[in-house]
Amino acid sequence: MAEYDYDVLVIGAGPGGYVAAIRAAQLGLKTACAEGRETLGGTCLNVGCIPSKALLHASEYFDAAKNGAMAKMGIKVTPELDLDTMQGQRKDAVKGLTGGIEFLFKKNKVDWLKGYATFKDAHSVEVAGKTVTAKNVVIATGSSVTPLPGVTIDNAGGVVVDSTGALELASVPKKMVVIGGGVIGLELGSVWRRLGAEVTVVEFLDQLLPGMDGDVRKEAGKIFKKQGMTLKLGTKVTGVTVKGKTAKVTVEPAKGGEAEVLDADVVLVSIGRRPNVDGLGLDAIGLSLNARGQIETDHDFRTAVDGVWAIGDVIPGPMLAHKAEDEGIAVAENIAGLTGIVNHDVIPGVVYTQPEFAGVGLTEEAAKERGEIKVGKFPMLANSRAKTNHEPDGFVKVIADAKTDRVLGVWCIASVAGTMIAQAAQAMEFGATSEDIAYTCHAHPTHSEAIKEAAMAVTGKPIHI
Repeated sequence: MAEYDYDVLVIGAGPGGYVAAIRAAQLGLKTACAEGRETLGGTCLNVGCIPSKALLHASEYFDAAKNGAMAKMGIKVTPELDLDTMQGQRKDAVKGLTGGIEFLFKKNKVDWLKGYATFKDAHSVEVAGKTVTAKNVVIATGSSVTPLPGVTIDNAGGVVVDSTGALELASVPKKMVVIGGGVIGLELGSVWRRLGAEVTVVEFLDQLLPGMDGDVRKEAGKIFKKQGMTLKLGTKVTGVTVKGKTAKVTVEPAKGGEAEVLDADVVLVSIGRRPNVDGLGLDAIGLSLNARGQIETDHDFRTAVDGVWAIGDVIPGPMLAHKAEDEGIAVAENIAGLTGIVNHDVIPGVVYTQPEFAGVGLTEEAAKERGEIKVGKFPMLANSRAKTNHEPDGFVKVIADAKTDRVLGVWCIASVAGTMIAQAAQAMEFGATSEDIAYTCHAHPTHSEAIKEAAMAVTGKPIHI
């Protein structure tokens, strides 16, 4: 009789968890994955990355037709919003992708244990009233919305909602207040602005998109204002009062000052996310959390408890699906005795608004703290593909070490910045210099030529600026 039921038990079937389970099974390890949702895929596939992109994409079409962008290219249409159908195609995308993971589990012989897991000891967990043992347990439980003190989220009520509730709105609100000027708030705020809502974004800091390069943050403010969003930066929310189907949001300057009341039909709370660790029974295995409520691991994703590993949003680092996926592969390979590595210095981040905002590596501000740098910028207005597509907003910025010319960071604002940033990430992964990028032949006309041009500007040999 085997000492354990499984070689590997993964807790959580989000992008990190399901990838870890599949990779472990591919490596010949008997594997199970505990997940209490009715479908696999975690927050990302069910109520996060995927459904939000479905609405972003659909709302872009509607906006282009309504705001005259299509008419300027000789396509005259009078759009009519069918929100039920738009929401339906979102649900179809989610159903197809979550079902696909279930198929992959069966194909790779991963057992889906339906229920939420709680540790009994380091090698045994309870799932749906049954105890299961494993030689290795991987915690991949992801994250959930950070609450705003004193504000009650009621997705069912549809007035004060989080990102999940903002995806499910049955009608377009007349006025929406978004609390938080980060990725989620701007993406979902953009959806409902395009569909007709008056959107006000309240951000405690003096610029949008915390963590991104300073030039990107400045330009973001200009772009979203131009698109019709009202931005209240350097502003804090002191209260939200709901009466019937409306709310009043009280705000005041972050540094102190006179209060103001904003009326809203929907209030979206999007001030960040926090690790899902409640209910895991970490006390039972003697595993403590750091000051930010995260599980600390070593480079191989081992925790302080032998046989227990952790990946994704529950450990330090950016809370991004693709970061969790790479860690899922790496942890499975480490458990199998191979070498699984994730370079946390080269993890791209993307904001899927229109235009998109993307970056990888160091910001200019962070790079300057480390030493002398060189910076090259190229405006998308001068890029031939962006110009013909009527997409003038944005730029590409390449930051390189002044002595070695090695690329330290790349930042993009463009309609396809999320796709463009992959080239920069790959170049940085293999230690490219700005000259390497500048002397790599790029297809013409493409948006990615802007990366080449920005790199040429770093080398002091710009052509089109």
